[in-house]
Amino acid sequence: MSDVLLVVVDAANVVGSVPDGWWRDRRGAAERLRDRLAVDGVPGRPGPAEIVLVAEGAARGVESVPGVRVESAAGSGDDRIVELVAEAGERPVLVVTADRELRRRVEELGAEVAGPRTVRP
Repeated sequence: MSDVLLVVVDAANVVGSVPDGWWRDRRGAAERLRDRLAVDGVPGRPGPAEIVLVAEGAARGVESVPGVRVESAAGSGDDRIVELVAEAGERPVLVVTADRELRRRVEELGAEVAGPRTVRP
């Protein structure tokens, strides 16, 4: 069991939290979020973390970079996030999303949840 924090970021929800034109280029918006995470990590969280960005829909296929693994959800991004949390077992997990139903699902599995501002300036 690893005690390194697993941070799972709901790309669609975080990108969609700021009306900056992301809908014109969903893939590009996900790539910008990925790159910001690779540089900044999760501000205010001390210690090492493994960051996983879950992409779906038009953002599917965004490549991983050093420091951020990108998971392309075959179907629902929310379902993939729940799977990742379940697979983590006893490992500490932080899920970044504002989606109420997703929050409920991952909290039932023991994950901590934070909103999009955690990783967006």
